[in-house]
Amino acid sequence: MTGDHADEAPFPHEVRRKVRSDRLLAVLAPYDRVVLVSHVNPDPDSLASMLGLRALIEACLPGKPVIMTVDGMIARAENRAMVEWIPIPLTPVQDVAIDRSSAVVMVDSQPRTGRRSSESVTPQIVIDHHETGGDLEGVVFQDVRTSLGASSTIVVGYLLEQKVVVTPPLATALLYGIESEILGYPREATPLDDGALVWLFPRADKELLARIRNPRLPQSHFATFQRALTNAFLYRDLIVAWCGEVAQPDIVAEVADFFVRFDQVNWVLSVGLYEDGLKLSLRAYDLGRQAGEILRDVVDGLGNAGGHDKRAGGLVPLADPSPKGVEEALTELRRRLLSQLDIDEQQGRRLLRDSAKIAAP
Repeated sequence: MTGDHADEAPFPHEVRRKVRSDRLLAVLAPYDRVVLVSHVNPDPDSLASMLGLRALIEACLPGKPVIMTVDGMIARAENRAMVEWIPIPLTPVQDVAIDRSSAVVMVDSQPRTGRRSSESVTPQIVIDHHETGGDLEGVVFQDVRTSLGASSTIVVGYLLEQKVVVTPPLATALLYGIESEILGYPREATPLDDGALVWLFPRADKELLARIRNPRLPQSHFATFQRALTNAFLYRDLIVAWCGEVAQPDIVAEVADFFVRFDQVNWVLSVGLYEDGLKLSLRAYDLGRQAGEILRDVVDGLGNAGGHDKRAGGLVPLADPSPKGVEEALTELRRRLLSQLDIDEQQGRRLLRDSAKIAAP
């Protein structure tokens, strides 16, 4: 699977060279239990990574308790279906008391990137694929591979290195975790990501995978898309879409994914109001556009952001969540993004010219 994958030793007494997963397990061995954490409102990649790490630890360090936590909420319908049908047992992170006997493993994120609700504990281990660098001081084991499309790909490598049996539910979770990260065109994937998908697919439960991919959706989902369409503006090759107040934060990213398929745009920024903050999702159609870097510059001094070439997300807390405060924040964010992309604001027009006549719900 990777360059670190260990083959069977040709001679009985030959010492197998240490691979990444050996070093990870050695760090965990002295602790009484392991606590797995991820970013706020975890996505399929982070959920699958935690599930895979639990299987690794249970197989290689038998008897050591593993607690998988959730920070925030499981928001997107597909993510909720994944947790329910795999199933994935999660404990609210605030309900877990972490002491010196607990090893903390952070997956699909890094410390102090603004992607967690609390940063009171430094993890012993960090496993991630994001380009948004965090504060890794004090982290004993670090496996950050920004070239990969998914953290789940890293975990699949560990399972192969240790020859852990991967059950159909686990294979399904890992496959969907990788798939959800590298969908879209152009794909942000490597041969390692594709190799993991090829290995996982025959081992996955196809009926379970279909159920996760096609969940039932609430009425609020369609209402948000109606508001976004009504309040979408086109600036040259950029769409800025206002989603209004949203019932769950992940739908802002779904709106951005929807608009980036428009054949006249290369950029999409969708914005929604959630719990006195503006949730942002930026999309670029082409690779090499540095969406994460651009969004970090846009929210500099206002909030936090990060991501990859094509996809980025951010959050801007609002001191004044009144309509006036929201409008002022939106205006400033739009102004900054237009400046970053060298677009004249006077070029802007409604995406759907008749949408002003549609009453928003």
